[in-house]
Amino acid sequence: MTGIDCGCLRMATQIKMAMAISSALPSPLLLAASLMLLIVQAQGFTRHYEFNVQMANATRLCNTKSMVTVNGQCPGPELVAREGDRVVIRVTNNVAHNISLHWHGVRQVRTGWADGPAYITQCPIQTGQSYVYNFTVDGQRGTLWWHAHISWLRATVYGALVILPKLGVPYPFPAPHKEVPVIFGEWWNADTEEVVNQAVQTGGGPNVSDAFTINGLPGPLYNCSARDTFKLKVKPGKTYMLRLINAALNEELFFAVANHTLTVVEVDAVYVKPFTVDTLVISPGQTTNVLLTAKPYYPGANFYMSAAPYSTARPGTFGNTTVAGILEYENPAMSPSAASFVKGLPLFKPTLPQLNDTDFVTNFTDKLRSLATAEYPAAVPQSVDKRFFFTVGLGTLPCPANMTCQGPNNTQMAASVNNVSFVLPARALLQSHFTGLSSGVYAPDFPVAPLSPFNYTGTPPNNTNVKTGTKLLVLQYNTSVELVMQDTSILGIESHPLHLHGFNFFVIGQGFGNYDAVNDPAKFNLVDPVERNTVGVPAGGWVAIRFLADNPGVWFMHCHLEAHTTWGLRMAWLVLDGSQPNQKLLPPPSDLPKC
Repeated sequence: MTGIDCGCLRMATQIKMAMAISSALPSPLLLAASLMLLIVQAQGFTRHYEFNVQMANATRLCNTKSMVTVNGQCPGPELVAREGDRVVIRVTNNVAHNISLHWHGVRQVRTGWADGPAYITQCPIQTGQSYVYNFTVDGQRGTLWWHAHISWLRATVYGALVILPKLGVPYPFPAPHKEVPVIFGEWWNADTEEVVNQAVQTGGGPNVSDAFTINGLPGPLYNCSARDTFKLKVKPGKTYMLRLINAALNEELFFAVANHTLTVVEVDAVYVKPFTVDTLVISPGQTTNVLLTAKPYYPGANFYMSAAPYSTARPGTFGNTTVAGILEYENPAMSPSAASFVKGLPLFKPTLPQLNDTDFVTNFTDKLRSLATAEYPAAVPQSVDKRFFFTVGLGTLPCPANMTCQGPNNTQMAASVNNVSFVLPARALLQSHFTGLSSGVYAPDFPVAPLSPFNYTGTPPNNTNVKTGTKLLVLQYNTSVELVMQDTSILGIESHPLHLHGFNFFVIGQGFGNYDAVNDPAKFNLVDPVERNTVGVPAGGWVAIRFLADNPGVWFMHCHLEAHTTWGLRMAWLVLDGSQPNQKLLPPPSDLPKC
């Protein structure tokens, strides 16, 4: 990777120049120089990155395999920018698979061509080809991430995307001593493309992963992995900001550090009212920044940093293991060059919730609140132009003739939104919309509510088959939207982390059972609801969100459990251009990949 931080280099040079000449400059010239620095700060800089998609060998759990990576790394390069910067990433595909990359949580205002989901906003980058992702991070700061957005390649193609505040703008909490990305992932001994292909061919559930990882390392609780352990070394009394990212394919995770508390200050790159917990929950696609303050003295002990799954699904359909890193303290009595990990010290382990502890998850998510200050307001739409009701859940498809399927009662596993299991097109949706050549690619008639209502969380209907199609829901520019997403009991209740591309939204309410359109809205929080880009639809419950459709383009919305996405739990919104020039989708770049 070449991550050229043009901004910091130029800014440092300009500050030095300003300081050097300040004593010689008359005050009007000094003022002009200072104004120039402010202009540079306001406009941001361009950050250039080179991402080479290439095969690399990796050994975990005493198993070596060749896998798809960016620049030979897993996790891939950390991408760093400041609010207001332009980011330019040239992605060159040197592997046999098609590839596309998504910059998860970046708004991509009017630059949907850079969003990345294959066959939604672009055709994938074919072998031997390159594509330049070019976008600006406006009005956002915090922890996001990037990942492959085609098939299951994000199992090994992912990394942190850190957006720092503008120069001179502090965090709305005490500045930490150090900031550390902590990325949760999954490791399969097998090739994940073979795992998903086998599941699709048999119609059953995919094989679960062999381990969870922290920053690519399984850690001491897995076979043959004691040396492959993430270790965080801290100084007594110092505060550390952990930038937590759940890049796992199919698992929501509990996380805790033994004998330490975590203060939550941000989720999905939006500041929240700080609150302190022993344990948190984080879903695939979500990010959470926490402050961890080390003990004021050397404790003479080490501490596990542990993560384990939250799931209400049937046993055997998810990996039920625990990953651990180690928090260790610098010993003032030892030289800094001494071995960092002393084997003889006591090792404390945190107690995590039971794997199906939905009450814990609810209590945690209820604590999340936007700052809602003058500097960081919560711009919740107070009026609603369009209301939608989506069921999200599992289902089945009939087994094709002359085939035996491993789904329930010889069916194929499926998943849907409003009983439509989304089929990826052969041509990218955004290009089809932009050129007006959408016939045969998609239909603009996604149902705004279930066509056949039923008792969503009660006894499931006898017919669990879903329909298939490539349908979009069309919105006029600047429409204020309220969307209720309802889990169903078909094939069992589950939590579904839903991710919306192109927007942040406000989580105004959630509950269990069937949503009550008469009585539940009275409980909505329209003052300081949490703002995010990925939200868990509660197992056996519902969640209500609001957002303003002020970003023209085609925007994917899908479950971030990769198995469910593969089965069709996905849809797309088409937001039309507004009337003003700055409300219209920009034209596609000249190097946009072709299908």
